[in-house]
Amino acid sequence: MHEVDPTSQSNYLQIATKHITFDWTVDFANKVIAGTATHELIAKIDEVSEVIFDTSYLHIEGVKVDGDAVQDFRLGPKHEVMGSALRVPLPRTLSTGSSILVEITYRTTANGIALQFLEKEQTQGKTFPFLFSQCQPIHARDLAPVQDTPSVKLTYSASVLSVLPVLLSARRISPPSDGPAHDGKIIGKDEVVYTYDQPTPIPSYLLAIAAGNLQYQPFQVPDGKQWKSGVWSEPELMDKSFWEFSRDTARFLAAAENLAGPYRFGVYDLLVLPPSFPYGGMENPCLTFVTPTLLAGDRSLTDVVIHELTHSWFGNGVTHAHASHFWLNEGWTTYVERVLLQIIHSPAHRGLSCVIGYKALLDALAFFEDKPKYQKLVIDFNYGEDPDSAYSRVPYDKGANFLLHIERTLGGLAVFLPYVKDYIATYMGHSITTETWKNHLYAYFQKNGSEGQIKALNSINWDAWLHQSGLRLPVEMEYDLTLANPANALADRWYESRRTTDISKLDFKSSDLDSLDANQRAVFLERLESYNESLPAGHLFHFDKLYSFSTTLSAEIRFRFYTLVLKSPAAMYFVQGAANWVIGADDTGVIKGRMKFCRPVFRAMFKVDPDLTISTFRQARTQFHPIAQSLIAQDLGLDLTGLRGSG
Repeated sequence: MHEVDPTSQSNYLQIATKHITFDWTVDFANKVIAGTATHELIAKIDEVSEVIFDTSYLHIEGVKVDGDAVQDFRLGPKHEVMGSALRVPLPRTLSTGSSILVEITYRTTANGIALQFLEKEQTQGKTFPFLFSQCQPIHARDLAPVQDTPSVKLTYSASVLSVLPVLLSARRISPPSDGPAHDGKIIGKDEVVYTYDQPTPIPSYLLAIAAGNLQYQPFQVPDGKQWKSGVWSEPELMDKSFWEFSRDTARFLAAAENLAGPYRFGVYDLLVLPPSFPYGGMENPCLTFVTPTLLAGDRSLTDVVIHELTHSWFGNGVTHAHASHFWLNEGWTTYVERVLLQIIHSPAHRGLSCVIGYKALLDALAFFEDKPKYQKLVIDFNYGEDPDSAYSRVPYDKGANFLLHIERTLGGLAVFLPYVKDYIATYMGHSITTETWKNHLYAYFQKNGSEGQIKALNSINWDAWLHQSGLRLPVEMEYDLTLANPANALADRWYESRRTTDISKLDFKSSDLDSLDANQRAVFLERLESYNESLPAGHLFHFDKLYSFSTTLSAEIRFRFYTLVLKSPAAMYFVQGAANWVIGADDTGVIKGRMKFCRPVFRAMFKVDPDLTISTFRQARTQFHPIAQSLIAQDLGLDLTGLRGSG
């Protein structure tokens, strides 16, 4: 029996898209994409008489079926989350396996969430506008009429007319990536047609487009590899971007291939986006989107690339059937990312990542204390419930810890990694549920394992891990603390000093941090935040004077510093600095659009100075991505509709 996607109104179980051909024009003046989406669909059952597509905020101008205009298509009423169902009657009923072409002429509108058109002032170069998309989890329907469910995997090709260079989540056909930018034409003035092809089936949430003044620089790829890799960015960021990612990206991908099998997408490029991008990265096939906050200048944050490229197997390859099983994407990706950290660096690096993730998980579980459903790995979404509301570290870190627990229960990596390869080989190109995954796990060890391993699997509390809520994990996990211990020891020294009233007697130096890398410094700050009692204000002023956390350019460190001090007696002193930082009204000059940073900082500010927090958000709201705007407004108890009306 099929589980129906609770976030789609399409009839994908009756008839499903196999391929889409897009013919688009990007209109920067009106901030829309206009054109056609032509679906090749295959009937899954007999007597199919209509196709239902998901749409949201699209203006539908016409429909053709097998080349003939259809007049009686209907756009249903707008559902707050799922949008409007587009019902297209078919001129003939279809039997199982038969195909049909449906061409839809349409344009996007300003109300959609998937596309963000940036003014030139919001870019690094300040000369040209910029466009990028974010279709996960259910926003592809804002970009095009699609059956917007990860249960449908499709190929696509596209022709895009634009006055600015265009990138898609597909392989570039023309003009060549390594040729002159914009095919040698005048950027911002001359129209160029960009053509792309994605021959590997992907779910609709991986449809992606970006357009702006973008340049390309290739990376050196290991000998014998059939794929290419490089970085795209605005010219102003190219030197920083290339330096940050050129050493590690291709070797990370090669290491992932050794663990998981061949990379199937042909191209692995990175695109460094403007700062309003709401995530650390987005695993769009052939073109991973990354936040500019990764440009730390010391390559300390490039491990995010390991996570995103691992999605090539988990998510882009083996895909969750729908939002309830999202952990199959993120839990598996986070688990394998940490295994790769062990292979590329050391077991201690895997342990440190687990420590950092565990703190983020506890914060997420606490955040959802009043919504315990979202503490579960498998979330029983109601029909039409917004999966963005459940977005947190739970599927990532509860999922990764679950898989780590299974690995340890079965006997370690030597036992577990052969199973991982079989899992990938079995379900590559498919969309599956948690039950399918679990059944395969048991079947693999029944065939390849021992009776003791089946008993070990039976000893796992499956219900607690998958279906129960709670503020802790079902099992107390232990991690390699080799790298965490020095950071924790320094934090403990600070905590033990809290009774010292004479600051001049404190035995701390700015060189305390010299032996700690960026991730260890993050653990140091998180440890301090975890104590029941805050450091006194005087200590924190001295703390910042020594370590300069309030002026560091590392967003990872700065946001942890603010979440620490905004819970302390020094909060009123630091809250204005936090406000300035999060909206870029400081020496950084850029908003912190990544939700990992902006949401916790806004929440922490709100507890200190609600009026300042709300006025700060009102002032800069439109600089944030629509997804971030909505969730920050929820966090602060604001009505976004009213805010939009007030500018």
